[in-house]
This record gives sequence, structure tokens and C-alpha cells, in this order.
Amino acid sequence: MTETVSSVRLGEIIQEFDLEILRKGPDYENVPLRTLDVNRPGLPLTGFFEHFDTERLLLIGLTESTYVNGMTPQQRRDSFDRLLSYPVPALILTRGLEPTRECMEMADKHDRTILRTHVQTSEFMSALISSLYNHLAPQITRSGVMMEIYGEGVLFQGESGVGKSEVAIELLKRGHRLIADDAVVIKMTNHKTLEASAPELIQGYMELRGIGVVDVSRLMGMGAIKMSQQIDLVVNLEPWDDNAVYDRFGLESAFTEIMGVKVPAVTIPVKPGRNLASIVEVAAMNNRNRKMGHNAALELTHRMDRHFQTIEEGGK
Repeated sequence: MTETVSSVRLGEIIQEFDLEILRKGPDYENVPLRTLDVNRPGLPLTGFFEHFDTERLLLIGLTESTYVNGMTPQQRRDSFDRLLSYPVPALILTRGLEPTRECMEMADKHDRTILRTHVQTSEFMSALISSLYNHLAPQITRSGVMMEIYGEGVLFQGESGVGKSEVAIELLKRGHRLIADDAVVIKMTNHKTLEASAPELIQGYMELRGIGVVDVSRLMGMGAIKMSQQIDLVVNLEPWDDNAVYDRFGLESAFTEIMGVKVPAVTIPVKPGRNLASIVEVAAMNNRNRKMGHNAALELTHRMDRHFQTIEEGGK
């Protein structure tokens, strides 16, 4: 399992939000953004720079613009001189606001990038932070197979050679979809859920022992591939052990923790003659049923309790 530090280039954000470029800083398109938040520099414009994060994008809206326009030209010049002396990635004006002359002068002096959008400040800020989170969310890469089964995202884990890819092929033949084989990229979203995808290099490919690498989309059609999927269930495949005690009732829920998020988990022993694809399908449907508030094991337990209680009361 490997953890990676993400970044996104400023040029990608400019393209994504169709930002107008008022002034280009040096190599502005390749400036890396590594922080999940943005900065509305109300206090820095007054000269207060405690806890000022120079890696954040600066966002000036109507409030900041109104305050700045109330200054004298020299005050504006001094204010933007201090603000843009810091190595900020870019300053973005919202609502189609015009930058002041002093702002552009100091941008020239310190060689900073100035951008503009016509979107309202709160709307743009919300969309920008959401986009940054998607780009920069913590992520890891785990060995396994990820599939969508009846709308449920199922992550198969187990030792090499236990049969993960073989089960996946059978599930693909039944109409389910592959997200990733062998290596699964797992990213935590801003909703504290886990999103799985395949590394771009091996997306759509599977490795089968004895056959080699196969292109799933060409063999089974584009409908057999999905780009990403939330992880709803972890299925641990392990070789059958005659001495092990396996859960036969399912009263207690098991979980696997990934990046601090608890995900429902089941352990399925692998044994010749077991139809693992059918078992996994049932596990996915049962997990969905539980999310809807139905627990078959618990319902059966209550039914048996009521049955024996009736018998006891009848015998009195």
C-alpha cells in the first residue's frame, strides 16, 4: 500500500473554470496547488498577516473590493505591495470586478498572476474548494480488484493467486462492471467516503494466470468498464481452512478500516467447487439490503425468539 501527495497545476484550474487571465506570472500554468482551501484576504489587506498561508489562491470579491476602493491610492498601493510580496499562486477577482491600477502595478512589481471570473463569489468559492478537494484528496494505492455489482462498489482483497481476477471475470460475464484490477487507487472524498479507480496506465486491463493480460473493453464491450466507484463493501478472499470457524449466521457486522473510514467487510473462504461469483453477488445484495435497514440474521433471530416465547407461554 502506497500513499501519494497530490497536487494540481494552476493551468488545469484556469481551464476548468474558464478563468480570464489579466496578468501572467512566470510559468503560471505549471504552478502547483497543494492546499485544499482558498484565502479571502480581508485581514491581510489591512496589514494583518498572522497565519497567512502563501500556498492558497487569493480570492477578492465584492466585500474586499469595496474596502479597497475606499482607500487612498497610496494606501491601496501599500496594501497590495505587502499582499503580493508573498509568493501566492494567483489572485482571482470574482463577479467580473475590475482590478485597481495599484493592484496591477504591484502584480507587475512582484510578477504575480491575476485572474478573473464573472461568477459570484460564494458560488465560485464553493465550486473551487470542491474541485481542489477532488484533485488533492488524500489517496492510497492498494492491491486488489474493484468492481460494481448491482450498484454496490465491492473491493476484493486477498493473497496473490487466491482467485480475485478469476471471480471478477465470471462477474463480468454476468453483466457487472470492472473498475480496477491488481492495483486500486483509493481516494477519500470531501463526504468522507472512499472513491476507487484504476491507475491510468492499466485502466481497463486484467491479468489472468495462464492467459496473460486481457483488454476487458475489447472483449466484453465498453459497458463492462466503469471509471470510478464508491467502496461500499470489502470482500476478503482466503484459502479454505478446515480448522477455521467461519461466520454462519452474520449477526455481528465486520468492518475494514481504510484511511480512517470504516467499510463493511465479509470474509469468503475459497474452496474448489464453490461458486464464488454467486456468493459475492449475494454478499453485495445483502450489503445493500442492510443499508436499507434490513438485517436478515437479526430478523430471523427475533422471529425465533418470538416462536420460542410463544411455545413457553403455551406450556404454562
